[in-house]
Amino acid sequence: YILKKMGGTCDIHKCNKILYFSDNEHLSKWGRTITGDSYNRLEYGAVPNNIYFDIFRSVRGEGLFKSEVNYIRNNYFHFINNKDIEALSEPNMDYLSESEVEILDRQIERLKNKSFNETSALSHGYAWSSTAYNKTISVEDILTEAGDRKEFIDFVKENVNAELAAL
Repeated sequence: YILKKMGGTCDIHKCNKILYFSDNEHLSKWGRTITGDSYNRLEYGAVPNNIYFDIFRSVRGEGLFKSEVNYIRNNYFHFINNKDIEALSEPNMDYLSESEVEILDRQIERLKNKSFNETSALSHGYAWSSTAYNKTISVEDILTEAGDRKEFIDFVKENVNAELAAL
């Protein structure tokens, strides 16, 4: 969806940040993320753990997963070069709710014309700063940065932990 809204291509850094800010906004507003992913603190901001490390890097030829990669590369997206991702198909809108599309659109609009440095700087907020390098940013820190109340943060943390335990 992001790739199509960005004109068919998007660099991996901007894509990661759109996902990060969209997930954070949706978490703060609805108590759940869009992707279901967690984020690690890296030098240039947060990156989605599963999407970046497992999917993007594998499609780029650097990851651990080989079996599904050719299917993704041939049907959904591929890398034009080491950093730019190109969509190969239309997004399946059955997987996105109205609230998710609204937030994705808002974050795409907010970030689409920002430079690498501007986008990185925006992602270096409280949650990123409170996390050790290459460690997972906590839900509590994300919601604290968003200005959410402690009761809501505790409620969301409890639900996230219950979902993880069910896996």
